[in-house]
Amino acid sequence: MKIATWNINSVKARMHALTAWLEKEQPDILCLQEIKTVDDGFPRMEIEAMGYNLAVHGQKSYNGVAILSKSPIDEVVIGLPGEPEDEQARYLEVVVSTNTGAVRVASIYLPNGNPVDGGNSEKYLYKLRWLDRLRRRALDLLALEEPLILAGDYNVIPTKGDTHDPTAWWGDALFRQETLDAFHALRHTGLYDLFDLFDGRDGQYTFWDYQGGAWPNNYGIRIDHLLCSAQAIDHATGIVIDKMVRDGEKPSDHVPVIGRFDL
Repeated sequence: MKIATWNINSVKARMHALTAWLEKEQPDILCLQEIKTVDDGFPRMEIEAMGYNLAVHGQKSYNGVAILSKSPIDEVVIGLPGEPEDEQARYLEVVVSTNTGAVRVASIYLPNGNPVDGGNSEKYLYKLRWLDRLRRRALDLLALEEPLILAGDYNVIPTKGDTHDPTAWWGDALFRQETLDAFHALRHTGLYDLFDLFDGRDGQYTFWDYQGGAWPNNYGIRIDHLLCSAQAIDHATGIVIDKMVRDGEKPSDHVPVIGRFDL
């Protein structure tokens, strides 16, 4: 079973890339981020024609997450609990039937957090609150003792090896001590980074900026992650960063990350 994540950076602008990739890779579940459209604006008919069921949590012009599944979607949770006034579309969770039972998958678009302003800007404090809310949600879900995969664009660079230039990035909202502490607190709930277990090499990036020759010079960062419960890791068989998607026509600045599971 292939369970993938991809920050598509506008589903309407990347439909050519999305449909081509779906046809080629045939993922069983795909978590999308930054779809940048309201629910009704999502190209539902085209995706359903390719054999996928859909759950969408959209927002006009910004953010937005979606989950595509070849299997029926049995349960949908829209929005991350913990801050009822939060209207940003950044979290979508589903339960999907599989041959061996069910798997719970979330599509996550964690706030960027910049500018930091010494760690006190509202955008950065929102990022830290969001990470803590995700940690608390993870604790609730892990108590269910089921296969769980929290997949998405975390806007977190976990280690120095996950950036081409750690000195330049240090202090950014994606790579500063408070961010790493919050991310590690999330991990320490009992979640496992699929990449760490099946690859772990430095220099394996998932994002390259459109500017500054980032792609041709491989000036990248790894910020798209699949965090898994023990029950999911027990069935995991590998991970692939589909790097060359970044070389396509009018690409997203992120590339798909594919987890493989015997589920």
